[in-house]
Amino acid sequence: MAMKVALLGCGVVGAEVVRLIDEQSEELAARIGTPVEIGGIAVRRLGRSRGTGLDPELFTTDAASLVTRDDIDLVVEVIGGIEPARSLLLSAIKAGKSVVTANKALLAEDGATIHDAAREAGVDVFYEAAVAGAIPLLRPLRDSLAGDRVRRVMGIVNGTTNFILDRMDAQGAGFAESLEEAQALGYAEADPTADVEGFDAAAKAAILARLAFHTRQVTAADVHREGITGVTAADIASAKAMGCVVKPLAICQLSEDGASVGVRVHPAMLPREHPLATVGGAYNAVFVEAESAGRLMFYGAGAGGAPTASAVLGDLVAVGRNRLAATSVGEGAHDTGLPVHPMGATVTRYHLSLDVADRPGVLARVAEVFAENGVSIMNVRQEGRGDDAQLVLVSHPAPDAALDATVERLRALDEVRSVASVMRVEALGTGI
Repeated sequence: MAMKVALLGCGVVGAEVVRLIDEQSEELAARIGTPVEIGGIAVRRLGRSRGTGLDPELFTTDAASLVTRDDIDLVVEVIGGIEPARSLLLSAIKAGKSVVTANKALLAEDGATIHDAAREAGVDVFYEAAVAGAIPLLRPLRDSLAGDRVRRVMGIVNGTTNFILDRMDAQGAGFAESLEEAQALGYAEADPTADVEGFDAAAKAAILARLAFHTRQVTAADVHREGITGVTAADIASAKAMGCVVKPLAICQLSEDGASVGVRVHPAMLPREHPLATVGGAYNAVFVEAESAGRLMFYGAGAGGAPTASAVLGDLVAVGRNRLAATSVGEGAHDTGLPVHPMGATVTRYHLSLDVADRPGVLARVAEVFAENGVSIMNVRQEGRGDDAQLVLVSHPAPDAALDATVERLRALDEVRSVASVMRVEALGTGI
């Protein structure tokens, strides 16, 4: 008997899912052990030309009825957002349907509810497409590394921001100019807020932290979030001067004592020899550090209709195989309960650019402020500019709260004209 699929949404990703199911029908049947059929597609409006070549009778605006229909085995959700997606998926699960979703926002906000319902119903919930598109990342974290202790997950999980910063680095362009290019090429939305302010990456970071550290305590609201709108051409130039590149990073870390996790999203300087430094354009890459497996990197297309649909179909095959084997695989029932520690407790390094008065004793006064806050200076560079000078300092690792206090104290000094820029610096082995 064929496995019947209900599809929620038929936009860019949904249309690609339909196309792949049609084009690869024989291969899918061979991989699963049974044919795959689309039983219905829920859309907001009927009558639009969707280019799918499907029977118009398959389309419906009654998503609630579709997901609970007796002949439906699997619900694929690609509409996004919190509601009605959450209610529809919970209804489907309660009716005994397995679920495949690409909905990072829902999983980051209320993933625990979805997984609890699936466990109780004995069905699958898969969501490889929710983070990093076609890159096989979530299943390795959940399954392949389940017997290891992951210490850190650090990656570029938003192609739009990576494209913008890559253009700024390669061409010397400003943020606004690079954003316009990203929009013209279709990498950025007309309203790019979710990308450039870090909301998209924060949702993905929450999902990564949940899987990597087996804790349900992490939601998107727990993620320290900073966008890239404040990154300037001067920041890019400073990074180049110290052999670094600015990248939009999502970082999930286990504390040294293993008692808490830190989850953050922000631009940071990376040494150019770091594997993530070479990731250009709109590509994604995630770097995983585990105690036994060591360092692993996952790289590929992180967005787009076809890559995302590829991840959806991978999950569809997994669900189909489990269905034939009369089993299900979900998040482990064990919850480590690891809390999220505040950003101030995270150990990192700062790159600071200060405009100061060019007179004797200024550097000593600046160094004194660092010492007062328990922060050590790793290196310093000074350039004269007439009566003023520019000081560029990089700190040794210190708690973020101490570094932040240092910056605030520097802003108050008479000798400091302005704190021109503040950016974190990341590297291999930087922990909490």
